[in-house]
Amino acid sequence: MAATVVIPARYGSTRFPAKILASATGKPLVQHVVEQALKCRRVRQVLVATDDRRIEGALRPFGTTTVMTSPDHQSGTDRIAEAITDPQLKDTNIIVNVQGDEPEIEPEVIDGLVDLLERNPSADMATAVTPFAPGKDPEDPNLVKCVVSLDGRAIYFSRSPIPYRREPNNPANAAYHLHLGIYAYRREFLLRCAAWPPTPLELTEKLEQLRVLEHGGQIRVLTVARATNGIDTPEQYQEFVNRQKESRQSAVASRQ
Repeated sequence: MAATVVIPARYGSTRFPAKILASATGKPLVQHVVEQALKCRRVRQVLVATDDRRIEGALRPFGTTTVMTSPDHQSGTDRIAEAITDPQLKDTNIIVNVQGDEPEIEPEVIDGLVDLLERNPSADMATAVTPFAPGKDPEDPNLVKCVVSLDGRAIYFSRSPIPYRREPNNPANAAYHLHLGIYAYRREFLLRCAAWPPTPLELTEKLEQLRVLEHGGQIRVLTVARATNGIDTPEQYQEFVNRQKESRQSAVASRQ
């Protein structure tokens, strides 16, 4: 089944202006995401859906395909829905939404979501979760939690710590699952979903995936070993730059 990765990339960012083009490593941040996605075995093409010619220009030297979209989109999903109306994507069956600030996204996660949709023809979407790592606080509303059914479907997503542990020390308590912001959609479902107006739960929690559940859509869930490092602040970007530098130095040392 043909799969395409679409990376939504807008120029504006409140906490880290123009972060998508930060280039201390020698290439824009979003280009690192592109190159990780290109390693996938289940992906036919990778493109960046952007709202700014500066992003298009910065990616041109790397040969990265870009699609210009409206600057008025309120979410990455809406931006991707516009991008996939491009004639070059008419034969794509599965669209994977990979965030433009995830330069260390693991290709195996992307491939895993494509596989999950192929194995579950009744599913409309797929997404990923991971167990909460030590030191991560389920009470943090910025860390979205997902409750998963026994057969691997998403039951609910919330900024609240769900499931609520009535007996905190009960060893039988269900684990907290951290939701990772990556989605795979069937193309036609994505176009329908993006056309629906925001729903009450979506507006309450500010989580667009709840729109799907409120409409009765099925989201399959892939559990992965760990979360990768997204970039939200200049400090996090510098940590990424340092990891890249260390990786290059290790590669050079191994060849000597």
